[in-house]
Amino acid sequence: MKTVIQVKQISSDEAKAQAFAIRMRVFVREQRVPAAIELDRDDDRAIHFLATSDGKAVGTARVVSHHGSAKIGRMAVLKSYRGKGVGKKLLQRAVATAKKLGARTIYLHAQVPVIEFYEKLGFRCVGAVFNEAGIPHRKMILKKTRKRPQRTQRTQKM
Repeated sequence: MKTVIQVKQISSDEAKAQAFAIRMRVFVREQRVPAAIELDRDDDRAIHFLATSDGKAVGTARVVSHHGSAKIGRMAVLKSYRGKGVGKKLLQRAVATAKKLGARTIYLHAQVPVIEFYEKLGFRCVGAVFNEAGIPHRKMILKKTRKRPQRTQRTQKM
C-alpha cells in the first residue's frame, strides 16, 4: 500500500509541539545537535509545516522570511519515513509558501550528505562548506526559472 502524505501549515501549540518533537528526535537524538540550539528565536516568527501519514506526524519544516528572502530550514523526517516522498512534499510546500510571501531569494543550509536531494528539486550550491551545529553544510539557493520570450515567425515581405 502506498503511503499517503499530507503537509499542512500549522500554528496551534499542539501541532508545533509535534513538529518540535520530530526535530528533537532527528537533530538532537540522531545527529547529536545540542538541544539548547535546536529551538531558536526564529521559531516564534517562522511559518511551520507538519507532514502526516495516516494521522501520524512524520516530518516538519519551517520558512523564515526576512527582507525579501526566505530561508527554509529545520527540515526533518522520521527515519522510518525517509525515501517515501515526505521531504519532497515538505520542500515543495515550503517553496510555494516562500513564493507567496514574495521572496526574491529562497535559500537553505543543506547538510552535505543530502545536497543531491535539494539539487533534484531545483536548488544549487553557493559558497564553501561550513559547519553549523557541528555538521558540514552548504548554502543552497533555488534556481530562478527565466521565462523565455515567445518566438514569433518572421513575416514575409510581399
